Amino acid sequence: MIEKVLKQEERISLALRSLYKTYGYQPYKMSKFEEYDLYVANKEFLVGDGVITFNDTDGKLLALKPDVTLSIIRNSADKAGKRKVYYDENVYRVSAKTKQFKEIRQVGLECIGAIDLYDEYETLTLAAGSLAAISENFVLDVSHLGVLSAVLDSVCTDKAFQRAAMGYLAEKNVHETEHLCDQFGVGADGKKTLLTLFTAYGEMNAVLDKIAPVCKGKAKAAYKKLQSLCKLLSSSNYADKIRLDFSVVNDMNYYSDVVFKGFIDGVAEGVLSGGRYDKMMARLGRNAGAIGFAVYLDLLDGFNEEKSATDVDVAVLYDAKTSLSQLTKTVEKLVKKGCSVSTQTAEGVVRAKETVDLRGCKR
Repeated sequence: MIEKVLKQEERISLALRSLYKTYGYQPYKMSKFEEYDLYVANKEFLVGDGVITFNDTDGKLLALKPDVTLSIIRNSADKAGKRKVYYDENVYRVSAKTKQFKEIRQVGLECIGAIDLYDEYETLTLAAGSLAAISENFVLDVSHLGVLSAVLDSVCTDKAFQRAAMGYLAEKNVHETEHLCDQFGVGADGKKTLLTLFTAYGEMNAVLDKIAPVCKGKAKAAYKKLQSLCKLLSSSNYADKIRLDFSVVNDMNYYSDVVFKGFIDGVAEGVLSGGRYDKMMARLGRNAGAIGFAVYLDLLDGFNEEKSATDVDVAVLYDAKTSLSQLTKTVEKLVKKGCSVSTQTAEGVVRAKETVDLRGCKR
């Protein structure tokens, strides 16, 4: 009965929280207001621009919930083992579409501590499981910044080149990548190496085979890490839904190693985003690794939601002559039968499958 009246967003949130709790993640509740300094110092880490701020009574500048991950990092301490938390929070950011502040609902998880290969595997399978809870038609695209940064260094160490190349990679723009190589004097071998990585997409083992010849030197160690992760993922329930795609890029000042993005059929944007952010932890003076992701429920508005032809099961009409005793008994009887009921003094206010007219009923 409860699930019957839940909105789609609530049903998804409930399913995700239940999934995370099953794997030992504990709930995290973010403070509504937090000190602004953390967010202004790491604004590049935020998904969107703009933070709502105001002065507290003591003059301290506070921010209205712009990011959950930074809050979790600030409110945790380095200790043995791992801290595993999940959250269901509304954050406030500037919308890329409207350029106005928007309330965005996120459900996600973070694992902080001595992150190892199993943690990466578990996080990725939980990300895939999160997408599966929304739709069976999904794909999880995975990239590895360790491989990407090492290959870029082997081609050209100029930071301007690397920044531009990352932008073209995210757009999958091969033509501009070739032009960029010519601009910076990258030879034929370097160009071939870069384009091999830039055009690699698809089934995990097929992509690993394709990029193996260009993963030399420092890239070889990162490649082996990715290979080990893919071996685990290949035996998971979601192996056929996971793809390697090096166009999934995040800021290398914050993220390291594995990054990923999730898509579902019918929604143009990625509804899930995450990765390993050890560099972010180091920037904040933390001696720990971290990995996590967020599901953006606001992007699912109207997705696959059936539009009901009615608002309630039964509309009960009454007027000033109607016995209130008869009205209450009628409503209670219908509710006990499992019906949703709306009492009204006029017809046509709500759309109902059935109408019970008690107008003029004096019993």
